[in-house]
Amino acid sequence: MVNDEGLRIAAERGRLLLEESREVVLVLDEKRRVITASRRAREELPSLEPGQPVPEVLLAEVNDPLLVEYEVEGHTETLVYLGLPGGLRAYEELRAGFTAAVSHELRTPLARMMALLETALLPGEDPRPLIEQAAAQVEEVRELIDEVLFLSELETGREVVALGETSVRDVLEEVAAALAERAVRADVRIEVEGDRELTLPMRTRMLRVVVENLAENALRYAGPRATLTLSIGREDGAVVLRAADTGAGVAEADLPRLFERFYRADRARASRGTGLGLAIVKHIVTAAGGEVVASGAPGRGLEIRCVFA
Repeated sequence: MVNDEGLRIAAERGRLLLEESREVVLVLDEKRRVITASRRAREELPSLEPGQPVPEVLLAEVNDPLLVEYEVEGHTETLVYLGLPGGLRAYEELRAGFTAAVSHELRTPLARMMALLETALLPGEDPRPLIEQAAAQVEEVRELIDEVLFLSELETGREVVALGETSVRDVLEEVAAALAERAVRADVRIEVEGDRELTLPMRTRMLRVVVENLAENALRYAGPRATLTLSIGREDGAVVLRAADTGAGVAEADLPRLFERFYRADRARASRGTGLGLAIVKHIVTAAGGEVVASGAPGRGLEIRCVFA
């Protein structure tokens, strides 16, 4: 029978084994939050702190981890051995780059807002139009923060993407109706096509977010007198959600980068939107088992296809 001193020694031995391990090791609780980590893990992943959830992308995509579950006093814990340090550094660089990009994107509207408010205080200025413009910058900041938080929820696994089946045609029509006024202002016609019987493996809310972001991307960038077609159909045995416009298009070199966070293909795009819409589309579609492909050319429109085999 092991006495208290024996238990203390065993616990200390276990702590030292974890702390001094050359591996990147995490101990997680039932909600995938960090309980403790090896010294190597703290060096490789300084953004992970005790009590914080581990992003699903780190567990699922970056390092091919080994996960060992065990019971401690009625609670489930998970010992995680993460893979190659190069992959961990790439993840940390991606996180740091994302943080820097968010900071940059927030500075621009905030600087505009400050300039507008300072101008409104000058003698002889009519403050009302300047304050209205400043309010528009506040809305831009709010939209960016909302999308950053939503993307963060997706990556940490707090939002379930694939849960049940959703009829697609109904969602396409709902989004088209909701964006009708904006479409008129943008001089873009929205058409909806497809089989009403087809479904996709994701929650209705998630599908609506995908369709809204695809449609809003076209309304922002397709240009006047363009037509946007939202459709659902079958191609070679796969179910394909399409958003195809006849507008300005995108250079072939830019197509692979459209789904990167904050990427804009040209100066015209740099002034509109948060730069996160298509990144969110890709994340949701990938989480639901699909893939996203973009095609098009300058003057020949842009087509984005979400393919579910």
